Amino acid sequence: MQSDPATGPVTLEDWLEYQQRVHPRAIELGVERVREVWQRLGSPAPAPLVITIGGTNGKGSTVAFLEAILSAAGQRVGAYTSPHLLSYNERVRLLGRDASDDALVDAFARIEAARGDIALTYFEYGTLAALWIFAHGTLDVALLEVGLGGRLDAVNIIDADASIVTTIDLDHQDWLGDDRDSIGREKAGIFRTGRPAIVGESEPPAGLLDAARRVGADLRLAARDFHVERAAERRWRWRAGSVELVLPLPQLVAPAQLANAAAAIAALHALRARVAWDPAAIAAGVSDARIGARLQTFGDDPLLIVDVAHNPQAARVLADWLRAAPANGRTLAVFGALGDKDVGGIVAALASAIDLWFLGGLGRESPRGLGVEALAWLAVPPLAHAQIIAHEHVDAALAVAWDFARRGDRVIAFGSFFVAAAALQFARAHGLATR
Repeated sequence: MQSDPATGPVTLEDWLEYQQRVHPRAIELGVERVREVWQRLGSPAPAPLVITIGGTNGKGSTVAFLEAILSAAGQRVGAYTSPHLLSYNERVRLLGRDASDDALVDAFARIEAARGDIALTYFEYGTLAALWIFAHGTLDVALLEVGLGGRLDAVNIIDADASIVTTIDLDHQDWLGDDRDSIGREKAGIFRTGRPAIVGESEPPAGLLDAARRVGADLRLAARDFHVERAAERRWRWRAGSVELVLPLPQLVAPAQLANAAAAIAALHALRARVAWDPAAIAAGVSDARIGARLQTFGDDPLLIVDVAHNPQAARVLADWLRAAPANGRTLAVFGALGDKDVGGIVAALASAIDLWFLGGLGRESPRGLGVEALAWLAVPPLAHAQIIAHEHVDAALAVAWDFARRGDRVIAFGSFFVAAAALQFARAHGLATR
């Protein structure tokens, strides 16, 4: 690692390596430490208007819809998301472009000077850097994706003008609770008194609704306050009261993307006194929104499909999509997971949709990654008599699965952002064009 005695780490890579050593834990929920450092930095507002996006699944896609719609309307937009796929810079975007190494390094150096003896996690450094870069980027709107939970997530030091919770399901139970009510209460921590609180799923848990009502948020629920209906000729209808939009289907193909787009539109409708309500920009943004590794398809025959599904709810959505769009041949799965994931629940949701499984270890990619032995121990029981081939590393699993694939087959790579990243790199190395 390069390091200047006067200033510390030099390159972005140096800073990221350094940050993983500053705090003894990879995850340390709580906002007091990160709020104190932000106050030492002067607490500049990241933008005149802030929208925070939380939930179990669909956060990144909802940010993508908001970013595309607002950009189409001529707004200067910053978007903070996590984790990244191929480059850390993806986490911080301004005006549709990833932040530069120089901007991130400058922000990290300022944070380091301000933190004193306060230990920050890798995620907290990144959150503060995004807020600092946005605050000095002359933005109109900042979009902040919650990393984990909501109430105790570093993003929650900012009082958002509107907040969205996309979905609630079991994930990160060690941190958030063992049932949807408990998790819903944690996610509702991003809501603020009197401010729009958008809930994107039609049957949210009571814990989420109770928490929203206790804080006095302006609660707006899918299927009660805004509605989604399919229309003819590859169109769909968004409706809230007397307001109705007929829109093109998103290029993001999973059926759940309509709910994500609808929640994004509901937030903009709630903020229409402060952000221009532009039906043409909404239509353009819904059509143009893109985000990597969400049923992203490469090649021609066979196909490589990449998805970040990494919990049972996302796996059920993926299974529904696979069944609704059957392959001409077989469906081959390349699967890896982190150690805090419900591996059994994920594979059980997809067992009937997959013909052959290729398990890949992620111990090399992350300290939290499951090695192939542990992965197989968790994955094999729910798969009963399925064909399973195990590999020490996920990139080897990808290569062998692709060699196994015949005309008419499809290879679906999922289970973690690390699996998705490996699959994207594989597609690039093999010259597979995205479809």
